[in-house]
Amino acid sequence: MKTIFTLMLTAILTDNIVLSKFMGICPFLGVSKKLSSSLGMGAAVIFVMACATVVTYPVYALILQPYNLTYLRTVAFILIIALFVQLVEIVLKKVMPPLYNALGVYLPLITTNCAVLGVTLQNIDNGFSFGISVLNSIFVGMAFTLSLILFSGVRSKIENADIPDTFKGIPSTLIAASIVSVSFMAFSGLKIG
Repeated sequence: MKTIFTLMLTAILTDNIVLSKFMGICPFLGVSKKLSSSLGMGAAVIFVMACATVVTYPVYALILQPYNLTYLRTVAFILIIALFVQLVEIVLKKVMPPLYNALGVYLPLITTNCAVLGVTLQNIDNGFSFGISVLNSIFVGMAFTLSLILFSGVRSKIENADIPDTFKGIPSTLIAASIVSVSFMAFSGLKIG
């Protein structure tokens, strides 16, 4: 139980996939304009990360590694992730059309979201067992969602603030993202575990 709690704190605070490792920046900047979009994208990413890990781990352990095809893992993992993104897209389109429309172009971007690919590769590189890999993927997805939610709140404050015209839009967004990232860097000094 202590290991799982440590893994969760590490994934969310000290090794935050977006704010510490800078993976998944495109959806982080693109979807975080509204809280509802952030929550929807976060839920989709958690689902895809967990499902991708459930499939990629056995593919790596039972096919790629025994037959010395480990050099194909990135390509194989991208194909598996693309399959699950298509599944999520079909389900959202049928079940929740407003959320599907709100996510827009960013839903297909999960296919190439380096955070999703990064966590599947990281699980194998760290030598995690199957169960720990799935849990880590869920925790990393939670960290991604937390980052989106926090930054959504920051962006809503920026949009209502009186700032110079030269800083409106992308400049203020990048400055705010860097400040949020620096705040998470404070956790890197913690000894968790």
